[in-house]
Amino acid sequence: MSKKTVYLVTSTDTIHGGHIDIIQKAAELGELTIGVLTDEVVASYKRFPLLCFEERAKMFSGVKGVARVVRQDYLGYKECLLEHKPDILVHGDDWKEGFLKPLREEAISVLNSYGGKLVEFPYTYNSQYEHLEYMRKKQASIPDVRRGRLKKLLSLKPLITAIEAHNGITGLIAEKAQIFDCGKPNQFDAMWISSLCDSTAKGKPDIELVDMSSRIRTIDDIMEVTTKPIIFDGDTGGMTEHFSYTVKTLERLGVSAIIIEDKIGLKRNSLFGNDVEQTQIDIVSFCEKISEGKNSLKTKDFMIIARIESLILGKGMNDALKRAYSFVEAGADGIMIHSREKTPTEVFEFSREFRKNNKSTPLVVVPSSFSSVTEEECMKQGINIVIYANQLIRSAFPAMMETAQTILRNKRALEADERCMSINEIITLIPEK
Repeated sequence: MSKKTVYLVTSTDTIHGGHIDIIQKAAELGELTIGVLTDEVVASYKRFPLLCFEERAKMFSGVKGVARVVRQDYLGYKECLLEHKPDILVHGDDWKEGFLKPLREEAISVLNSYGGKLVEFPYTYNSQYEHLEYMRKKQASIPDVRRGRLKKLLSLKPLITAIEAHNGITGLIAEKAQIFDCGKPNQFDAMWISSLCDSTAKGKPDIELVDMSSRIRTIDDIMEVTTKPIIFDGDTGGMTEHFSYTVKTLERLGVSAIIIEDKIGLKRNSLFGNDVEQTQIDIVSFCEKISEGKNSLKTKDFMIIARIESLILGKGMNDALKRAYSFVEAGADGIMIHSREKTPTEVFEFSREFRKNNKSTPLVVVPSSFSSVTEEECMKQGINIVIYANQLIRSAFPAMMETAQTILRNKRALEADERCMSINEIITLIPEK
């Protein structure tokens, strides 16, 4: 009789005793193939892997009992089972509940369709293994590891999503918010530290009043409890002579990118447009600022992204495109195109025109005014990063005001309790160490 074929999936970047144990058990059942999840798949539902796919695949290919290692491009099992048709699928029994349960049911259905079998082994719970995972998460937050993660994600995924964070708790929400639709995970890829939200959280106007030292404290608070890449809202970037120091500081902290807008003078929120006086800087001066920032970098990981205000200020599409090409030539690692229109029509037009001459430079949009646009629509138009720039703080204010008014109205807290997250849920969200 021919030897049975066995399939086992893994995403880990550190092999411990629990992994060796299940690999040995699986190998005893037949010729073992290990499917290693790609970096993109792993990042879609858990932390970004510390080791790239190639290194993780090489690591498992050297383990005794493993006949071969293959690439798995999906979190689900349907595609790999139909391709390899193993006699036996091996898995830990931890997927009987939670978001993986639909994947288990799908796998059983596929196995039944061709006579395959599922073998489950008890999941290994060990305090030492949990400590290893904790240490891996800590390592993922180290500046030198974290800084280049945005560039890596851009190389892996056609579209990156970021949501604003303005303190530690919103950083945790950005880090942990996750949904599962038919067993497929979805979460934010990065965090946006907005000057508007940072100022608002401090009760200050959005006019670059909050100084850089205060904004760096916000970064520290968020970085202490998260691992995802950070995109920093740098407003105008300040004076060209000062911008290089800002870049060096952010790079040293582990921030992945800064976005600066091509305006000068007193900063006013872009969505005011021409309703307030706003002055766009000349192209040459802004290119000099970009070049100064690029020349100050110590690594290739940090990105400087140029934000173009031409459409906001009514300067037209040609001006926006001229600036975009000039800024990329000066060294910009990405272009953010802004609009206050209620539809994405002009942003999409810019993207189409820009892509005629530039296929690779990342394009960024902030769909605050045209919020009906979908991520799928943006991706089809050649856009690479979508930033949800202020939704967390905008949703928090009405909720807190309503809670305060409810307490005033009833002269007690009972009626407000149903609007509040329980203390136990908050404690669970916040890490103890």
